[in-house]
Amino acid sequence: MLGLDREQAISVAAFVLLLLVSVSVMGMSLQARADAVRESSERREMLSRLEAKLRVNAGRPTAAPPAAFLDASTPGLASAQLQSYLGQLAGDKNASLVSSGGEATKRDDTPDTVRVQATLDMNLQSLRAVLYQLESGTPYVFVDALSVQPINAAAGRSVEDPLLRTTLSLRALWRRGAP
Repeated sequence: MLGLDREQAISVAAFVLLLLVSVSVMGMSLQARADAVRESSERREMLSRLEAKLRVNAGRPTAAPPAAFLDASTPGLASAQLQSYLGQLAGDKNASLVSSGGEATKRDDTPDTVRVQATLDMNLQSLRAVLYQLESGTPYVFVDALSVQPINAAAGRSVEDPLLRTTLSLRALWRRGAP
C-alpha cells in the first residue's frame, strides 16, 4: 500500500483546496453572469413596453383643454378677463380685491401670455384657498410672485388671525377668441 508522507498529504490537501476555490470562484462568476443576463432581459422587456406605450400615446394630443386658456380677442380683454376671474375668486373666498392691473409682458414671454398684478386683503385661510384655486383650477393661472404683509402691523400686538395685504403677480395664457 502506498503510504503518503506528511509533505505529500499537505500538497494533496492544498491542491484539493485550490481546486475547490477555483470551482467556487467559477460558479460565482457564472451566477453573476446569469444575474446580469436576467437583469438585462428584464430591462429590455421594460424598454419595449415603454416604447409600445409611447407609440400608442403618440397619436393622442397632449394639449391642454380649451378651458385652461383665457378666451378673448385681444390681450387687453384677456387681462380684463383674468382680473374679473380673480375678483370673483376673491369674493368667493372672503377676500377683498383692493386693486388689480395689467402688467407689462416680459422679454422672454410668449405672445399668448397675459400678466396681472393684484392686491388683496384676506386672512391666512382665505389666502390658502385663493392660491390653491389659482394653481389648480381653470383657466391655468401661475403665481410668479407673492408678497404678504399684516395690515395691522403698527399696533405691535399679536392677532390670532390677522388680516393680510397680499400682492400677487399672476401669469395666464390666452387663445385668440372670436371678436
